[in-house]
Amino acid sequence: MPKIPKSLKVRAKNIFLVPLFPFFLAFTFLSMASLVLLYLSQWRLPRSFFFIPTTLALATSLLILFYISTTSNLFPHHPPLPNLSSFAPQIYPFQSQRSLPPNSSPNGNYDNNNEVFHDTHIFVQDYREMKRSFKIYVYPHRKDDPFANALLPVDFEPAGNYASESYFKKVLMESHFITNDPTQAQLFFLPFSIARLRHDPRVGVGGMQDFIRDYMFNISHKYQYWNRTGGADHFYVACHSIGRSAMEKATQVKFNAIQLVCSSSYFLSGYVAHKDACLPQIWPRKQDPPNLLSSNRTKLAFFAGGINSPVRERLLQVWRNDSEIFVNFGRLNTSYADALLGSMFCLHVKGFEVNTARIADSLYYGCVPVIIANYYDLPFADILNWKSFSVVVATLDIPLLKNILKGISSDEYMRLRNNVLKVRNQFQWHLSPIDYDAFHMVMYELWLRRSFSTASLSTFEHSKSTKEI
Repeated sequence: MPKIPKSLKVRAKNIFLVPLFPFFLAFTFLSMASLVLLYLSQWRLPRSFFFIPTTLALATSLLILFYISTTSNLFPHHPPLPNLSSFAPQIYPFQSQRSLPPNSSPNGNYDNNNEVFHDTHIFVQDYREMKRSFKIYVYPHRKDDPFANALLPVDFEPAGNYASESYFKKVLMESHFITNDPTQAQLFFLPFSIARLRHDPRVGVGGMQDFIRDYMFNISHKYQYWNRTGGADHFYVACHSIGRSAMEKATQVKFNAIQLVCSSSYFLSGYVAHKDACLPQIWPRKQDPPNLLSSNRTKLAFFAGGINSPVRERLLQVWRNDSEIFVNFGRLNTSYADALLGSMFCLHVKGFEVNTARIADSLYYGCVPVIIANYYDLPFADILNWKSFSVVVATLDIPLLKNILKGISSDEYMRLRNNVLKVRNQFQWHLSPIDYDAFHMVMYELWLRRSFSTASLSTFEHSKSTKEI
């Protein structure tokens, strides 16, 4: 049995004793009145005299009961709740200031599992404002910089499992969101590439912490933008999980700056939800599968991957030989694409980290993703309504997986699958970005996290010059 803290014991003791104290007073007073009456009964006094102490005792008891009813928790009162609507901007600092959609519910609950966005009306308005006004300043580096390979965007089309980091950086640097005037910037981009540093023989995994520490030292001494906010209006991008440990010698980056990372887990102490954001891990693909709509999905569920976590070991142990849930940890007999196209549900199962490219793979091939990864801060979770196009299963419920999936009606499955087709664009990269694709969705996440409390650089410089005068 867990040990109860002493402070809680004292508090609990007081909760029961304080309201009962008036009862003890009433009992004592009545007892004394009875003794007085017994003593007086030995004297020959008028009978009416005996009503005086009795009346006083009853009146006192009534007063004590009235006191208890108005002050004690034994008789709880429920005063009317105050109107908190006027405090909403303070409670939600990143809440949109746009008008609410027509016929919206006043309680602020807009979730509708038929809709892929939490609130399409507000999102579209904010998205337009983001495209119009959002500006980012990138710390400049020359092409002849010794580490230009890690500080400048790649000169080729990114590919592979961790391409999201390079894709975002390459598209951003060629977009209209970039400004050369830091006074116009709402955010500042730290352009080092974790993926490129990881493979650089001069740095590698072992030297990455020192590189980031030295880079931040140079930036903070050469420019004044970092120091004015402690990095709160800065961000960096990393898709490989090594990016998390790379900040160990630059703790201000980890705790102050916005971390745009693929390994976004609530369970990790270095990831701060709502300050940081999830970068979707996407294996870039072009065009659509030829039989996306006409594919015959005969398998209930499908998974393929290595055994690199207890969660995957449990999945293999329970469903290894099942005829409806296909779990593969070796070479596939068919192509990966055909396996996804032939399955109703596609499993995303936690490995070393909560993130893999399997969610994006599922969506690309029109398969409803089943997410088995506790504490995963899903991509665009504050924009997209994941309940409308995916199924989330706790790792403890792996033995119940078939019952859960078979419990979904055919109408419900068609709703999920139709919504999967609606959100495919949000999980695709394009060198020439299009509206609402992965690049613009990530930009919107950053826009939501821009600092409203940060003074503009021009204001900062004005106050500084005033003090010098």
